Amino acid sequence: MNAKPETPAAELRAATDVDAYMAGLGAAAREAAVEMARAPTRAKDDALRAVAALIEEQAEVIAAANARDLEAASGLDAAARDRLTLTPSRIAAMAQGLREVAALADPIGEITDMRYRPSGIQVGRMRVPLGVVGIIYESRPNVTADAAALCLKAGNAVILRGGSEALHSNQAVARCLTLGLERAGLPVSAAQVVATSDREAVGLMLAMPKNIDVIVPRGGKSLIERVSREAQMPVIKHLDGVCHVYIDDAADLDKAMRVAINAKTQRYGTCNTMETLLVGRGIAPRVLPPLIAAYRDAGVELRGCAATRALDAAVLEATEDDWYAEYLAPILAVRIVDDFDTAVAHIRRYGSQHTDAIVTEDFTRARRFVTEVDSSSVIVNASTRFADGFEYGLGAEVGISTDKFHARGPVGLEGLTSQKWVVFGDGHIRS
Repeated sequence: MNAKPETPAAELRAATDVDAYMAGLGAAAREAAVEMARAPTRAKDDALRAVAALIEEQAEVIAAANARDLEAASGLDAAARDRLTLTPSRIAAMAQGLREVAALADPIGEITDMRYRPSGIQVGRMRVPLGVVGIIYESRPNVTADAAALCLKAGNAVILRGGSEALHSNQAVARCLTLGLERAGLPVSAAQVVATSDREAVGLMLAMPKNIDVIVPRGGKSLIERVSREAQMPVIKHLDGVCHVYIDDAADLDKAMRVAINAKTQRYGTCNTMETLLVGRGIAPRVLPPLIAAYRDAGVELRGCAATRALDAAVLEATEDDWYAEYLAPILAVRIVDDFDTAVAHIRRYGSQHTDAIVTEDFTRARRFVTEVDSSSVIVNASTRFADGFEYGLGAEVGISTDKFHARGPVGLEGLTSQKWVVFGDGHIRS
């Protein structure tokens, strides 16, 4: 696989007439979805492995394209630049993610819950693709490979619209997708990356219910709100990642330190990063001073309640807005709570039902936390940063859903499928 990926026809067409261009993408995706729904597992896996190899072969080309994007995006803040950057390790991770998705069991065609009814018929459910998935995302060009891999393995076609700030990076990855599909004998239009930076393309995608079955937005709150408001098809989304870690009075101090530091500082610009630290009043004098020192060493700005500031006057005063904030930055809100019930009440009031964690050695409180906290991921004695499709064994994810229908939490292969009823009989008729 030494051939350089060719420029896809879609990229060459992109542009003068964005309406016609997007309509063409949609029609091609709908046609490709029919083929993908019946594609054998081997062909899908061959395509993903071919794309992985191409990404490795084209690592320098992808890095150069990313450098162009970074140069043009000099005005972005540090967190946004981090999301946009493709380091050698992140490029390698894209290839590895594709291979891991290829290694996953194919859910398509699986029939479950078969049972005989009194009439003599057999009734069950079969897992099937959603059809055409539209993904609208900002920055993170690795999403182009991760999301395409999951959609293709689940038998779907996918249209990916990345942000204009990552246009060159996304197109470099798109060329690998196109050639990988071609080499596996699958329709190249099964994975199309929008090649125009025209903002109108987003609105057109949201108004294509005949050609797009579901939309997945990944990005800032304004993007997700717009998609939720305008989409004429179902949306898989989360609006905010206001994630909490609660250090219970019965916590092990060493575990509490490691979890609380990692949950905030391992990476700042992700939706599963802790934004509010809750600390039990009984353990606060022992755990907060060393935590505050560690956060300061890491450059994290702290905004705390009155009780927290009584322990360290240099902590800034937290406002009501801080408890609702998703900073996506080295800023952390800290609150000392009276007890377990107060901590859970705080999470219910201010949380976004994304990811919340407790650090405790009390089994009963741990069980109560996972029962009473209504979030898409609830974690005991581990960092919120584990709320991720890769870490959950999904291979990757197209996003994290805080909705309660269809898919919740990291959306992997199963979240990109549906089920239909299947009935088997032998000339049975209803009396």
